[in-house]
Amino acid sequence: MSYCYEYPRPAVTTDVALITDSAYDPKILLIQRANEPFKNHWALPGGFVDMGEDLKTAALRELQEETGITNVEISQLKTYGAVDRDPRHRTISVVYMGRVNMELPATGQDDAADARWFPLNELPRLAFDHAKIIAEAIQQL
Repeated sequence: MSYCYEYPRPAVTTDVALITDSAYDPKILLIQRANEPFKNHWALPGGFVDMGEDLKTAALRELQEETGITNVEISQLKTYGAVDRDPRHRTISVVYMGRVNMELPATGQDDAADARWFPLNELPRLAFDHAKIIAEAIQQL
């Protein structure tokens, strides 16, 4: 099926904020971007929604493709749509959040050069608006 519209359309992505359930040292899973924009910066696992794909399915697929993590429960946190959040084009992201009991094994895969758990108070340099997203996810804890 081909789509052709007179007016430009925004791209839709999903991101996942996966946080360990620890009162003393909670950590968040981040991936290191292998590609531009923000190559080598850290980001939430996520990516573009495929045509015909449910948003939650896209979030779980991207989490698995970039980190190898499966079988986690996530729920929608918030939608982010600032006009300049992605330097490539107009992108709207639906962000999901999940809690896990411990750091699950994660490996950078697909377009992620690395995947690691970071303490919430020791975050690396982040891509896009992910610092804002993580701050709002922490508020939900």
